[in-house]
Amino acid sequence: MSEAPHTWLQAVAEVAKLAGDAALRHYPSPPAVELKSDGSPVTVADRDAEGKARAFIEEFFPGDGILGEEFGVSRPDAPRRWLIDPIDGTASFIRGVPLWGSLVAVVEGERVVAGAAYFPVIGDILTASPGHGCFRNGYACSASSISDLARATAVTTDERFARHPERRAGWARLAGRVQVARTWGDCFGYLMVATGRAEVMVDPVLSPWDAAAVMPIVEEAGGVFTDWSGRRTAFGGSAIATNAGVAKEARLLLAEPAGAPEKGSEHA
Repeated sequence: MSEAPHTWLQAVAEVAKLAGDAALRHYPSPPAVELKSDGSPVTVADRDAEGKARAFIEEFFPGDGILGEEFGVSRPDAPRRWLIDPIDGTASFIRGVPLWGSLVAVVEGERVVAGAAYFPVIGDILTASPGHGCFRNGYACSASSISDLARATAVTTDERFARHPERRAGWARLAGRVQVARTWGDCFGYLMVATGRAEVMVDPVLSPWDAAAVMPIVEEAGGVFTDWSGRRTAFGGSAIATNAGVAKEARLLLAEPAGAPEKGSEHA
């Protein structure tokens, strides 16, 4: 990769803003909702937003691959790929709840080069590139320094864990230990960890287009990002994001017997 890291930060930010601003034009008036094969909702706003992002990538990075939630894969054999979730939190979006965002990442193999998470309604954008920091609206941000779970806040997307019910027990253990447990989830939960407003965000099921953008954001803010089994990866099908201070204890509480099968993403 010949381009400088700051160039990738600028590029993922621009694509995320294109997607998010396209989606914002459909918000908060609820567009018609369809159900995808996995039962998750999708709207014309999702497709419009991803289309805008893809058009930019096709124009300026025509040799790169693209993996998007709505339109699938383009050039799957390209050494560099863009991962796009045009509206992470569609269920919130269609109900007029502002805690949704647009996620974009650039990856080479399974190495994340840069990621951006844009929250159009609240006016925040987070960007990060490994080794070069995490930035909120252009200013460096960091996870909290709390190391006592009794003072911590933990968040998740849906505490029912409908697609992974065997993980409810771990969440219940964690929620019983922290000071605050809430469902301020989807990508907003990772923003909270990266900016020091929550210490733990968990997703029992997570797709690569959800995880790739937020992994460097959490890590470059000083946090820890793993899948549910503790592997440092954006491609493990699940996520536990924490600050450094509660990382070990939170993961011990969430731990489950090995061998549970992964299923489709709970993000909607």
